[in-house]
Amino acid sequence: MLERLNRAMEHIECHLDQRIDANDLARIAMTSEYHFRRLFSALAGIPLSEYVRRRRLTVAGAEVLAGERTLLEIAVRYGYTSGEAFARAFRAMHGVGPSEARRTGAHLHSQQRMSFRLIIEGSSSMRYKVVEKEAFRVVGRKARVPLVHEGVNPAIAAFIRSLDRDTLQRIENLSDQAPDGIVSVTDDLDESRAEGTELDYYHAVVTSAPVPEDMDALTVPAGTWAVFESSGPFPHTLQHLWRDVFTQWFPSNPYRSRPGPEILRTRLSQDTTHADAELWIPVERTTT
Repeated sequence: MLERLNRAMEHIECHLDQRIDANDLARIAMTSEYHFRRLFSALAGIPLSEYVRRRRLTVAGAEVLAGERTLLEIAVRYGYTSGEAFARAFRAMHGVGPSEARRTGAHLHSQQRMSFRLIIEGSSSMRYKVVEKEAFRVVGRKARVPLVHEGVNPAIAAFIRSLDRDTLQRIENLSDQAPDGIVSVTDDLDESRAEGTELDYYHAVVTSAPVPEDMDALTVPAGTWAVFESSGPFPHTLQHLWRDVFTQWFPSNPYRSRPGPEILRTRLSQDTTHADAELWIPVERTTT
């Protein structure tokens, strides 16, 4: 898998001055576009689109300093429709406009070219199971919130605090299948998964029961799920679990993620510093 990912990275480098299609990269990596974007973000720490943008502006910066092409020629070459748009993007990354950079020979920032390699540590194992699940509903209360990669998500925390005890009890009473009890469900994420982009967050249960009129619901079709267990400090263990699933488990197993909600069942210690968690991710078996 890593070899195929690196071939996709080479394709990016060879086409920085052309349109780069994520579908083409996914074909090179022999996976789906959905899974490729997820895997890239987990491995690289930034979304695919942001990496491509930074690499283009890095190479464009070298051409600006070289002085062999006009600024407009460089802008057009790297996909900008005007010199103004190029100047804004250039300044956002390098902290200086292209005209000033050329005139003064300013220091520029660089996005280094990435490649992936496997580091075998052997210090931990991951507990998981793969289950087939019939269609079900997620029923509870929903909010549209920004994505936060590290630490507690304040929008989610505020949303949960806004739910009164009676509402929470009525939601929990609807639970009739695994994962049991109240769960956190994320859905409809921006494909870039960039910090600050929005997602649907459900504080809900998994159920086949009828949906009360004052509740939100999400219908989930039948499919295959990979279920991961984790235990440790809250919330870092939970966030690292997502990272480890995509950086360690997927490259080592014949599955890839598929579109669908992700479900997290969390049980906190009394002082809320420790969590036992169960993460459900929709998957499909690869054919290669």
